[in-house]
Amino acid sequence: MAKPAITKDILIEELVDNYPFSVRYLMEKGIRCIMCGEPIWGTLEEAAEEKGFDTDAIKVFVDEMKKLAEEGGDDDTLEKKIDVAKL
Repeated sequence: MAKPAITKDILIEELVDNYPFSVRYLMEKGIRCIMCGEPIWGTLEEAAEEKGFDTDAIKVFVDEMKKLAEEGGDDDTLEKKIDVAKL
């Protein structure tokens, strides 16, 4: 089964399930996507807006995560590209 496209409308649960690197990426941006081991409900756009990000910033998030997914292959490689020191 093909992974869903990364868009502003992707459900956080789908994003986390299909692109595990997104957890670290979103945490780096200050967006909580996991609580008590379970994905937060709602869309990427809703989660970002709750943290005060505007439409332009959300577009950047989507584009950066798409690029990471395209470059990647496996999620271990992708996670190493994200600077954990900033968390």
